[in-house]
Amino acid sequence: MASFPDSVNENDIGKAKFIGELLVPVAPFDQKSGREAWTVAFAPNGSYFAWSQGHRIVRLIPWTKCLKNFSMGHCGEDTNASSPRRLSRQNSDGGQVIPVSGEPCEHTIDCGDIVWGLAFGSSVPEKQSRCVNIEWHRFKFGQDQLLLATGLNNGRIKIWDVYTGKLLLNLMDHTDVVRDLTFAPDGSLMLVSASRDKTLRVWDLKDDGNMVKVLRGHQNWVYCSAFSPDSSILCSVGAGKAVFLWNMDKYSLIQKLEGHHNDVVSCEFSPDGALLATASYDTRVIIWDHHKATILLELGHLFPPPSPIFAGGANDRWVRGVTFCPDGRHIASITDDRLVRFWSIEEKAPQAIAPLPNGLCCAFSTDGSVLSAGTRDGSVHFWECPRSIASLQHMCRMALRRVITTQQVEALAIPTPLRDYLTYKVI
Repeated sequence: MASFPDSVNENDIGKAKFIGELLVPVAPFDQKSGREAWTVAFAPNGSYFAWSQGHRIVRLIPWTKCLKNFSMGHCGEDTNASSPRRLSRQNSDGGQVIPVSGEPCEHTIDCGDIVWGLAFGSSVPEKQSRCVNIEWHRFKFGQDQLLLATGLNNGRIKIWDVYTGKLLLNLMDHTDVVRDLTFAPDGSLMLVSASRDKTLRVWDLKDDGNMVKVLRGHQNWVYCSAFSPDSSILCSVGAGKAVFLWNMDKYSLIQKLEGHHNDVVSCEFSPDGALLATASYDTRVIIWDHHKATILLELGHLFPPPSPIFAGGANDRWVRGVTFCPDGRHIASITDDRLVRFWSIEEKAPQAIAPLPNGLCCAFSTDGSVLSAGTRDGSVHFWECPRSIASLQHMCRMALRRVITTQQVEALAIPTPLRDYLTYKVI
């Protein structure tokens, strides 16, 4: 068994440039269990990076500071407490003005239990709460509001003000581990939580965190969920080969996607919403046209490709995570074979690789220039991403696919080669 097909020489694959890491201090008698960095996340505006470093702790670090200090080897040290102060509109306690540092501050947050999921959420004032019958709300989020949601081992979700590190809300309804969290990207502060209790729950933070809906359908643990860029569709994945698509206007199941042979643990939409990537323990990442429930591309991590029976078991090539680059042309995956792979959607072989023992999760920075990956020892590693100038043709395709579905493209009176390109049949 090999990590690459026979037609690919591993020595010919590019090596991603390692640029730095964030390490966790090891205490005496520190046990390995509980130290895992189960999740990493970048703020939507690129201002902060957050990761769960194990033992109930979440670290929030200004991303610009991180980039500047990687070369000096001290990213993550405490900021200068004497830096200038300003007034922020962040209302951590019902609308009062909170003074915070003039520059983004580092925060170390003790969440009270093991942290499995993280998500940043930003507010858009014109997006109103869906609860129209109540005029008074405890929290009135301004345009510069930035929140961090943490999903805990005890089933609770805690919401924090990123700028002050203060706890805002404590959401309680799940009966098991909250494995993943995701905010709607439209600024509505609608939050979806995925749990081992086999449910997804929708929360409206603009309605003081009230729960809007429980989405049922999974028969086993739910590992991950992701919104489409227009917030209209939610994908959820979990144990038992499950890939579900939900209509988030009606909170109803659209369809199930079938193709994986093992638990599906990670999912993400492309920036234009035309593609969906799912990662599974069956050694594969599948790229879907979710509008038509068809498979466009399979990215294998074990060769020759395993049979469904072998792929459905302990095959030593479990894919732990997948993430789309903001340029819409590149994907990263993290696997149990101690490698991070950088893919182009135009090729079936990796564009670049990087060594990483015990990787668990990965995420691109908001500009797509850096990939971060969390590990079992609580540390985070960073690499420069292989990048190239996107063609005008690709950028036009992304602009078009942001607003029309595959079915609408197929209905256009255009030449077949152009139709195939716009629907990613030719990628």
